[in-house]
Amino acid sequence: MVESVEQTGEDLTGGSEEEKMRRLTGWLLMAGILGLQACAPKNPYRLSEAGTYDFGTKLEYAFVDTSRGERAVNITVWYPAELPAGAAPSDYNYDAQPDRSEAPYPLILSSAKVGSIFGPHMASHGFVVVGVKGLDYYIPWDENLVDQPLDILFALEQVATTPLEGLEGMIDAGRAGTMGYSFDGYNSLAMSGVRVDPDFYLSQCEQAGSMSPELSDFWIDYYCSPAGNWGEFSEHAGAELTASTDGLWQPMTDERIKAVMPMGPEGAWLFGERGLAFADRPVLILCGTEDVDSDYRRETVYIYEHLGTTDKRLISFAGEEHGMIESEEAVAKMKHFAAAFFGYYLQGNEDFARYFSEDFVKRQEDLAWGVYTEE
Repeated sequence: MVESVEQTGEDLTGGSEEEKMRRLTGWLLMAGILGLQACAPKNPYRLSEAGTYDFGTKLEYAFVDTSRGERAVNITVWYPAELPAGAAPSDYNYDAQPDRSEAPYPLILSSAKVGSIFGPHMASHGFVVVGVKGLDYYIPWDENLVDQPLDILFALEQVATTPLEGLEGMIDAGRAGTMGYSFDGYNSLAMSGVRVDPDFYLSQCEQAGSMSPELSDFWIDYYCSPAGNWGEFSEHAGAELTASTDGLWQPMTDERIKAVMPMGPEGAWLFGERGLAFADRPVLILCGTEDVDSDYRRETVYIYEHLGTTDKRLISFAGEEHGMIESEEAVAKMKHFAAAFFGYYLQGNEDFARYFSEDFVKRQEDLAWGVYTEE
């Protein structure tokens, strides 16, 4: 509210005409500014803004998985930090002093590529983010379908059992979540409890050339490359993972993972209806309705509709393509949903449920709750 002249005690009647005009102009200008501020639309994506913590970055911790042929698994970590007074804004804040005021913090796992986008933001909201380095997209499908999820699970085990130098006591690995986009969306989905269904996958590849709508040779090769040498692919995965009494592989997950957030995911053919039915923890899926890389209908909708967990949500970004991860506006929305979803499930912030609710989504013109249908 703009204060009246009487309230301020300032006399606009005294002085020269020039002074009176200057004072009046100042008051009118201030009233206009305050009026514009009052009328300006508020950002509904409240949690897209940085949280109450500063963040720090530890570039690399190195581990070796001796159970998989001395496989190197290196990680980058983003965490709540205390910066020196007057510290210049930075995208990195390397080796900043950890903020232990509310430690230990819940853990979020991803590739370092996805972590570089979301890590600082999530750390500012009171999470530690561990990103596995070297994970990236691959064309066509290959052994990364197994190697990348197992790398992330190995990283979880290391930070849970080996205090990271300089970050001792900062991580609560018992409250963990996963998030990822595209190839990393698959990794996150894989940790929801779903299981590979070899029979479904191989049958899909046998029928791929006659499917309707027609699939191009590129997409058939993309999905079905492992099918051409399934025995070798299964051997690479290992007997512990492929052992089965019902024809399905064992899940690539860990009981410490409490919630997963796949964005632009894939994996529908690999898991199938039977395998997806084993999802057993909260899942939030984000995807653009015009995505043809992680195909919205063939991948996202199928995955969402067949997930076994009843605690599942799909938020569809109307008109967005796979490249929405490069859009500042779309990423801000994804950050909001990540902070809300994990804040609710890993931090226990019950009020955050409203920020990824059906009511919230339906109030946004460019989002759809569940499967998108053009009206």
